[in-house]
Amino acid sequence: MSLIEITAALFGLLSVYYTVRERVWCWPTGLVNVMLYVVVFYEAKLYADTLLQIIYIALQLYGWYEWLHGGPAKTELRISRSSGGTLAFLLLLSAAGTAGMGYGFDRYTDASLPYWDSAITALSLVAQWLVAKKRLENWVFWIVVDVLAIGVYFTKHLYPTAALYCVFLVMASLGLRAWWRAWTKEQASPRSRPASVGAP
Repeated sequence: MSLIEITAALFGLLSVYYTVRERVWCWPTGLVNVMLYVVVFYEAKLYADTLLQIIYIALQLYGWYEWLHGGPAKTELRISRSSGGTLAFLLLLSAAGTAGMGYGFDRYTDASLPYWDSAITALSLVAQWLVAKKRLENWVFWIVVDVLAIGVYFTKHLYPTAALYCVFLVMASLGLRAWWRAWTKEQASPRSRPASVGAP
């Protein structure tokens, strides 16, 4: 346990809280969170997670822009849903990423729990992209990630981070419910959007 890990966990909580409430502050707080976790995961030899945090830095900036200007005519982005085809593609992408990264880290590094760590990485990247596009299904991916992460981080004695992901699991469930209600309400309005988005 370190001050960096505790600080990162606190900013992570803030980021998810703002995401659940659809507040753009989720992005700057998330940016601080992932920058600190680069250090935490590198020191724990969770290299796939370290790589994930580095990629997250770019995704945080991308999501920040999308939420502010990703809607029609560069307006604020609203919640939408992904099509079945898009979700199937994202699941295949996650499986391929898990297998590829897991093999590479297992064979060429001293990574700890390479396949489990890689699964968290692959699924988290998909989930974060879905958040950036404000797709409802991001919460389902996050729930799976949280369950996996709790086991991995507890095993690695990253107890504040494991505890954080227990909270994330609860918040992801609440987020799914809150976004579902917001999406349903939007669909019932006269300016409702299409029910799903076909292209990734």
